[in-house]
Amino acid sequence: MQILTSLILAAFAAYAGGWYLGRIEGNFALLLFMATVVTGLYWLAERFYFLPKRRQSADALAARAAERRAELAKMGLRQDEDDTAGARQQLLMQPWWLDWTAGLFPVIAAVFLLRSFLFEPFKIPSGSMIPTLLVGDLILVNKFHYGLRLPVLNTKLTEGTPVQRGDVMVFRYPPQPSLDYIKRVVGVPGDEVAYLNKRLTVNGKAIETQAVPEFFDEESMRYMRQFEEKLGSQPHRLLNDDDRPAYVMGAIQFPYHENCRYSVEGVVCKVPAGHYFMMGDNRDNSQDSRYWGFVPDANIVGRAVFVWMNFGNLKRIGSFN
Repeated sequence: MQILTSLILAAFAAYAGGWYLGRIEGNFALLLFMATVVTGLYWLAERFYFLPKRRQSADALAARAAERRAELAKMGLRQDEDDTAGARQQLLMQPWWLDWTAGLFPVIAAVFLLRSFLFEPFKIPSGSMIPTLLVGDLILVNKFHYGLRLPVLNTKLTEGTPVQRGDVMVFRYPPQPSLDYIKRVVGVPGDEVAYLNKRLTVNGKAIETQAVPEFFDEESMRYMRQFEEKLGSQPHRLLNDDDRPAYVMGAIQFPYHENCRYSVEGVVCKVPAGHYFMMGDNRDNSQDSRYWGFVPDANIVGRAVFVWMNFGNLKRIGSFN
């Protein structure tokens, strides 16, 4: 078992190392699932086989020691102390290969269940959602809001709350599902979304915007025009960069590409059934559905709900719209 366990741990380490070095395309959900299964099997083996065997050996040692003391007593000799206590303790002790498998199972299982069905942490890596979310924000994503899904397979188990316009959603990036993206839902199935001359229209109705004080971008060290927009029930803020053109450059061929019409003014798209149109709040600095298409329902990870930490700015902690 020591050799087998060493090989299994080496395989996990090689996978993680290859992922870290960029040699392979990693899948953390799959890695965590496999770790839960493997350590769970070791935990069951420990509970129902290895631990009982160790106890049996310790009991046998204690029985032999008792027989020896009884024989010495018959000979008129007395043994005051039990000199087998240390040996019994050694027999009951878990070997290292069980410490690193069965011993870790409760922690790994708790993390797996929490991450798969309740909340998952994410770190904001880019500025596409400024000013709502800043680079370095550590957020929590509600995994059950849109319905519970099987981990790894992402098969839907319950319906949950329907996706609403204005929700901030984490999803698997359609061109590369191993990556997680975060954007705002702008269009739901059946909507016609138009973003022309930097104005958003949904189903022929222009979304209300109101100018608010300019936003100072600390990374570029300049001010940007900021607006308040109301897509759903709650308003949110967005940025526009006057130096960026309105037309979309570099859009790829994506499923249902024929649903979109591109022009010098921008883009108009009809959202197909079971899909969503996503945009970043940093409208002119966001690679989103305008460029790579619609997000299928199967790619949904969850709804972003809370900033739980930003080590560079503790004032960021709290909920957001």
